Amino acid sequence: MTHVVGAARTPRDRWVEEGLRVLAADGVDAVRVEALAKRLGVTKGGFYGYFADRGALLEAMLDTWERESTDEVLDRIEREGGDPKQKAHRAGMLTFSSDRLLPIDLAVRNWARRDPAVADRLRRVDNRRMDLLREMIGTFCDDPDEVEARSTLAFCVAIGEHFLVADHQGRTRADVLNRAAALLLNR
Repeated sequence: MTHVVGAARTPRDRWVEEGLRVLAADGVDAVRVEALAKRLGVTKGGFYGYFADRGALLEAMLDTWERESTDEVLDRIEREGGDPKQKAHRAGMLTFSSDRLLPIDLAVRNWARRDPAVADRLRRVDNRRMDLLREMIGTFCDDPDEVEARSTLAFCVAIGEHFLVADHQGRTRADVLNRAAALLLNR
């Protein structure tokens, strides 16, 4: 007796991962079921075994981004330990200088400009990130107003430096960013 083995379905996570790659590279409007199926080398029929529609895929993509950029980052900084200044710096490095999270984060920020639900999600993520900064900076700074100002500046530097194209008068960007971190984290 011969057994016929059906073709393996493309796992749900592959659809989400490919969607995140397209989002990071080309924006949310480029995340289309047919285009993703082509990139994955499959038919789009398998997509509907996991997702009701494109909106469900986009929601799953946001879930993955949120989990990776908050829960997983927080878990890792706790696991790796260090003093509060090291933890704050590591969280920024994991989120805003990685080849994976940074492009997705920037794409989500652009998407949030046009979609209120995504803006709400981004606000939740940013609030968790700010809470971490407040907690870490609060360990060496007693003034709540200064804690908030330093946290805001640190977050603005982490995001804004990816858009800044100015020269730094004979200094490298890395040197300037290191000095900014030292000022903000009182190092």
